[in-house]
Amino acid sequence: MMRILILGSGGRECTFAWKLAKELPKENIFITPGNAGTAAYGTNLNLSILDFEAIGKFCLDNAIDTLLPGGEDSLVAGIRNYFESNENLKHIYVFGPDKTGALLEGSKEFAKKFMAKYGIPTAKYQSFIKGEETEAKAFLKTMNPPYVIKADGLAAGKGVVIPETLTEAENCVDEMLGGQFGQASSTIVIEEFLKGIEVSFFAITDGKDYLLMPEAKDYKRIGEKDTGPNTGGMGAVSPVSFVDETFKNKVIEQVVKPTMTGLQNEPFGYRGFVFFGLINVEGNPFVIEYNCRMGDPETEVVLPRLKNSLSEIINKAKNGTFSEIVPQLDERFCTTVMLVAGGYPGDYEKGKTIEIGSVTNSIVYHAGTKITDGKLQSNGGRVIAVSSFGETMNEALDKSYSSIKNIHFDGMFYRKDIGKDLQSKFIRCKG
Repeated sequence: MMRILILGSGGRECTFAWKLAKELPKENIFITPGNAGTAAYGTNLNLSILDFEAIGKFCLDNAIDTLLPGGEDSLVAGIRNYFESNENLKHIYVFGPDKTGALLEGSKEFAKKFMAKYGIPTAKYQSFIKGEETEAKAFLKTMNPPYVIKADGLAAGKGVVIPETLTEAENCVDEMLGGQFGQASSTIVIEEFLKGIEVSFFAITDGKDYLLMPEAKDYKRIGEKDTGPNTGGMGAVSPVSFVDETFKNKVIEQVVKPTMTGLQNEPFGYRGFVFFGLINVEGNPFVIEYNCRMGDPETEVVLPRLKNSLSEIINKAKNGTFSEIVPQLDERFCTTVMLVAGGYPGDYEKGKTIEIGSVTNSIVYHAGTKITDGKLQSNGGRVIAVSSFGETMNEALDKSYSSIKNIHFDGMFYRKDIGKDLQSKFIRCKG
């Protein structure tokens, strides 16, 4: 039976552990570094997700046969390459892309070139390096505001700026290429601004075949009505009411299939999750970004709707029988509301005592939590995700908000308008 090590400490990894604990003995599940919630589903470790040597040693000492990186950092750093190039570790199955495949998320320029090569719809763009500030500003003048300027590399979710005026955009070019995000902004990508509504699609692949998972819509801004600075995500809903069969078919034919063709054609050795960050522009999908892993908090609404066994999916990918999988999805709505620390995404305090009363109609996924001296405490900006099912989105949201009344920590904040932008379309929607 599978013995698996999950890398990460957030709500996404807690959801992975929750899902796997329904399928595997608790003693077969390990999480590093994990959080107070993941400890209920497996064994937490104290290993850095970038300490490949220590991770490899633990895997050998504890008969781990599967490694599941939750976030992008270890994938972009090449953890799969490390395992596959080590004679003692290469038998351990790393469910994620190699270092080159992870560049779909690790480099905006790489992703844009991939999309152009395979005819995948995306915004017009050009990339620039330090010394090309003049050319970048000239390119800005060929477009109408607002503008989209991205640091090419990973910038902890802060590397995308949308200036409203040409002057702001030109200043942004100088700041980014001047080292605002370090090496991550040594190259920048400037894109045209696409007006529409965003939605996320997800697929699992063994490198040949793929399983399309439920779509989701997340809410990035800290304030209600999508105001204030971006966060890691304040909530999510699935399914998404404006994703009808016509739009979904366009996504599959114009985005998913050509992406999978590209992943097979290129020497990526790609497997694992593919996150398609899309925008619906007048009924047509355009790719904003790829991620080489699941999103967070989208995982907290997508994975609960997946009835298939996650461990079985991974095993079938490993054994070459992935094509046998028949997707089984829960047709109900699932929503999640994120409870965050006061001050987030700016300065915030950790170590706040968390009280969780009786929560019976929702699933509580821990994100930034820890146990100190026997007490549950906050340990991050995004602290807890509260997920619920319902026959309608309203019913699911009502359950989440009702459950939140039984959770408390000093400074706790959450958005009270998750899903409200979709209220006019509160219909039963089959995913």
